[in-house]
Amino acid sequence: MQTDLSRKLGIEHAIFGFTPFPAVAAAISRAGGFGVLGAVRYTAPDELARDLDWMQEHVDSRPYGLDVVMPAKKVEGVSESEVEAMIPEAHRQFVKDTLGKYGVPELAEGEASGWRITGWMEQVARNQLDVAFDYPIKLLANALGSPPADVIQRAHDHDVLVAALAGSARHARKHADAGIDIVVAQGYEAGGHTGEIASMVLTPEAVEAVAPLPVLAAGGIGSGEQIAAAFALGAQGVWLGSLWLTTTEADLHSRALTEKLLAAGSGDTVRSRALTGKPARQLRTEWTDAWDDPDGPGTLPMPLQGLLVAEAVSRIQKYEVQALLGTPVGQIVGRMNSERSVQVVFDELTRGFERAIDRVNRIAGRD
Repeated sequence: MQTDLSRKLGIEHAIFGFTPFPAVAAAISRAGGFGVLGAVRYTAPDELARDLDWMQEHVDSRPYGLDVVMPAKKVEGVSESEVEAMIPEAHRQFVKDTLGKYGVPELAEGEASGWRITGWMEQVARNQLDVAFDYPIKLLANALGSPPADVIQRAHDHDVLVAALAGSARHARKHADAGIDIVVAQGYEAGGHTGEIASMVLTPEAVEAVAPLPVLAAGGIGSGEQIAAAFALGAQGVWLGSLWLTTTEADLHSRALTEKLLAAGSGDTVRSRALTGKPARQLRTEWTDAWDDPDGPGTLPMPLQGLLVAEAVSRIQKYEVQALLGTPVGQIVGRMNSERSVQVVFDELTRGFERAIDRVNRIAGRD
């Protein structure tokens, strides 16, 4: 599964694997792909440094990258506490009532509420970059549009390629104009923040819009046959995220959540603003249904929604409240029906790719 881009980066397969788990990212790189570690959950620079140290020791000198979240718009001079003060009391009460309805226990006194979604604040991402550029990363990806111009320049000064996710050809052109190196065309099927255009339509539109820049296809891809289709549409690689959630190297800290993912079908996800305030595909649960109910208060814009629900999500996950328990995941969850190692996933992707190529060659009379 080689392309010009994979050869440029020195990887065996043009498979870019996004994951919040260092062990998964390292395994992807060792398997011949390109592991990309998601940084949004790292609010302390020393925590990111610790995991990048670990990555360095476990990638077997293979290349890897980092994914940050830098919003296209920022608010200057506003602290997290000032932002949190903007949350209406009615929304706080709605969270309290919903958790009470399902009997979700409180956290122990003094217990931290877990990950707070502050990574949407630009300064947090800039602090992450201060750490990341001390490591030999080969790619910097941004999940919310093009990074600021000075960040792109800083990455290029370190010989780091810059990628940005796009949900439309218009977004892709804006990224190209901003000077990024790779466009990730993320279709409607994808997990997490995603737009409204399906991958089969979006990929060739993005390829045409930004040629000759390389495009990675993302969203709804979880087999070698689908990778072959992405290449046929002009992509120079694929960007896979959801597929790794049920690998043996992943650490979801919840057996109940893993089992829920394994049991889910491709129709068991929903695009909801419940988690961050922006549309994000995730498992459909009673929690997402509550926020999407027209009789409810509705979600708040980013980053208010993420700050509002951070403790609630931590409680739901800690106590594994089945009806409310969810996670961002794409429609490919319907194929994620067994736990396998990252290497086994790569082996299956490779075999599926070969089957697809053989099939096309037979159709074309080249067998």
